Amino acid sequence: MIFFACSGTNQADLVKDEVILYANAEEIRVTRGGVEFKSDLRGAYNFVMNSRVSSRLLLASYHDEGLRSADELYEATMGIPWEDYITPECTIKVTETVISCPYVDNSHFISLRVKDGIVDRIREKFDGKRPDVDTENPYFTVHVHIHKDTAIWYIDFSGEGMSRRGYKVENNLDVSMKEYLAASLVMRSDWKKSITEDKAGILLDPFGGTGTIAIEAALMASDTAPGLVGDREFAFMHLPSFDKELWESVKAEAEKRRDEARERRDIRIYASDISGKAVSIMRESAIKAGVSDLISIDEKDAFSYKEGDFGDERGFIITDPPYGVRMKSDDIGSFYEKIGDELQSAFKGWKATLFAPESELFSYIPMKPERTNTFYNGPIECQAAHYTIYTDEEREEQREKNLRKKEERLSKPLSPGSEMVYNRLLKNLSKLKGEMEKEGVTSYRIYDADMKEYNAAIDMYEGKWINLSEYKSPPEIPQEDTERRLEELVLATERATGIDIENIFVKVRSSMKGKSQYEKLASKNHFNIIHENGLNVLVNFTDYLDTGIFLDHRPIRKYIQEISGGKRFLNLFSYTATATLNAIKGGAISTVSVDASSTYLDWAIENMKINSFPTTIRNFFYKSDVMEYLANSFDRYDLIFCDPPTFSNSKSRNTFDVQRDHRKLIHRAMRLLSKSGLMIFSTNFTKFKMDEEILDEYYVKDITPETIGVDYENSPKIHKCYLIRKKVKVNIRRKW
Repeated sequence: MIFFACSGTNQADLVKDEVILYANAEEIRVTRGGVEFKSDLRGAYNFVMNSRVSSRLLLASYHDEGLRSADELYEATMGIPWEDYITPECTIKVTETVISCPYVDNSHFISLRVKDGIVDRIREKFDGKRPDVDTENPYFTVHVHIHKDTAIWYIDFSGEGMSRRGYKVENNLDVSMKEYLAASLVMRSDWKKSITEDKAGILLDPFGGTGTIAIEAALMASDTAPGLVGDREFAFMHLPSFDKELWESVKAEAEKRRDEARERRDIRIYASDISGKAVSIMRESAIKAGVSDLISIDEKDAFSYKEGDFGDERGFIITDPPYGVRMKSDDIGSFYEKIGDELQSAFKGWKATLFAPESELFSYIPMKPERTNTFYNGPIECQAAHYTIYTDEEREEQREKNLRKKEERLSKPLSPGSEMVYNRLLKNLSKLKGEMEKEGVTSYRIYDADMKEYNAAIDMYEGKWINLSEYKSPPEIPQEDTERRLEELVLATERATGIDIENIFVKVRSSMKGKSQYEKLASKNHFNIIHENGLNVLVNFTDYLDTGIFLDHRPIRKYIQEISGGKRFLNLFSYTATATLNAIKGGAISTVSVDASSTYLDWAIENMKINSFPTTIRNFFYKSDVMEYLANSFDRYDLIFCDPPTFSNSKSRNTFDVQRDHRKLIHRAMRLLSKSGLMIFSTNFTKFKMDEEILDEYYVKDITPETIGVDYENSPKIHKCYLIRKKVKVNIRRKW
C-alpha cells in the first residue's frame, strides 16, 4: 500500500522521522508537501495513532497516465469502483493539487470533474441515487493529484481528525495555533532535545493563550500518542478494509508506552497568561487532553516573572507572544523589546524559542538568535527564533573572549594595502562624521572605490553595521589577489570604524540583469532597524544584494517628505516603499505603491507597520508590472516618484530597459499627473540620456547635483534625477 503523509512547509523532515519511527515503512520519498512511503495496514494505523506533525495521511488508490483533457480525467474517474467504498447515503468531498498540467486553467474545475465522475458512477450503480457533497464534515474524501498528464486518486485515510486532537475548547478569542504547528515548534526547540528516559527539563510558556504549546509539549513528554486523546474517529474507520482488532492492538501499544513514560519521567511544564478567560480555556483544554496533571497553569503577567522563581535549574521557554490586534497596542516594537529585557533579567541561563508571524519583530529583541526556522500558519509565513540567554557571568566571559580575539586581531600590523585603505577611511570619516551628525544622518557611505585596487563600496549603518559591497574583479586579476584585497578591506574597515568584524557583511557585486539582481543570497530572515528622516526602516544585511534602502536617495526622500503635504502620492517601482514612508510622514493625503515583487511589497508593509502607518486606508500597495498598471489606471496624482531598474525581465511581460523604455514610461506616468503636479524621475544608469521628445513635451529640470549627499560626491556610479512638470497651455483671446 502506498501512502502520502501531508506536512506543512519546511516540516517534511519531521514527518519523515515519524514515518521511520512508527510506520515500518519502505521506499520513503520526501517531497515538498510531505512524505510518500510504502507500508501495511498496521504501519498506517501506527502512523495515524502517533504522528504529531503530519496534518493528514492519504492512501494512493488508483493512478492513470496520458490524460490529455478534463473529459478524459472524468472518464478515468468513472472507471474507478467507488461503490466499493461508499453508497448513495454517504456524503463526499473532493480536493485537488495540480502541477504543470497543460489542460488545467482552473484547478477547482478539476475537483468538480472528479466529483462528477464519482457521483455519476454511484448513480449508475445504485439506480439513479447519488451521494451529496459536504465540504465541512464529509463521510468520504477523495484527493486527486495531477502532475502533467498523470493523475493519482487518493483516499483520505486519516481525515481531519489526525490534525485536530479534539481537546480545543471553542471560544471567541483569536484563532489559536494549530496542534500540529505547535508540535512542530516544540520539536524544533532545544527543550525537545532535553527529553531523556527519566527527565525532561522545565518548560514555560509565559504567553500561554489557549494552551496549545504547553499541551502539545505535555503530550510529547508523557509519550501520549495524539490518537489517544479523547474519543477520536478517523476516516479509515469508514473504509471496508478497517480492521478493528488491529486498531485496538495499536491503541493498546500506545497506551502502554504512555503509562511507562508517565511513571519514568519527571515532567514539569508551566503555562500562564494575563487573561483570566484564556487561563480558563487553557485549563479546560488540558483536562480534555488528559494532561492537566502535567501542566501548572496560572493567571499571571508574563513580565512579572523574577529570577529564581524556578530555583537554580535552567529551563526552557517556548512561546507565541501576542502581536497586532492580539496585543491591543500600537507600539509592538517596545513590546518585543520588553520581552527581550524580561528574558535577560528573569531567565538567565535558560533557552528560549519565540514564535512570530513577522521575522522583523525579532529585530526589537536585544539578543541574537542562534538559529531560526520558517513555518507557515496557513498562508502566513512565520518565524521561530531560538536563543541562549546567558547569565551575567557567561555574558561577561563571552564578552571578554570576543574582546581578546578582537585585541589579538587588532594588535597585528596591517599590510601595506590595508594601511592605505585604513588611512583613506579615517580621512573620509573625519570629513563625513560631523556633517552627518549635523544633518541627523545615521547611515551613509564612507568609501566608494576611492582606490582602484580596492574596488568596493562601504556603507555604515547606525554606527553598528557595515555593508561592504565588493565590485567583481576583472577575470585577468588572479583569484588570490582578489581574496587578499577583500580581507585587507575588511580588516581596515573594522579598525577604522571600530565595528566588530561579525557586524561587517560582505557581498560581491557583478553586472546582473533581470531577476538575478533581486534573488536571495541567503534565508536568514534577520532584520535590523535603522532611522532616517524621523522614520524607522527595516534593513537586511544577509539575504539580498541590496539591504532594503538605497542610501544615495536619502536627499530625494527628504525632498519628498518636505513637499508631499496634502498631496496624492504615487511610488512606481516602489521596492520597500521608503519613499512612501517619507510621503506619509510629510502629510500626503493618500499613497499608492506599485512593484512587481511580492517579497518587497511584504517588506514595504512591514515598514509601514513599524512606523504605525495604516495599510488598509489611504495607503495602497499593488503587485503589478508598472507599465501595465500605468496603462490601466485612471487615477490622478499630485506627486509621482519613479525610480526604475536599469534593466529587468519577467515571465509575465517583455524586458524593460530604462534607456529604451523611459519615454513610454514617463508618458504613461504623466498621463496620471495632475495639472500642477510634479514627477520625480531617477535612474542609476550612468549613461542615461533623457529622450528629446520628453524634453520637448514637458518642463524637465536636471536636479542631480542637489540630490547627491556629501557622502556620494566622489562616487563613480551615482543616480541621475529629474523634475518633470506638464507644460501649461495658455489660451489668449484677442479683441477684434
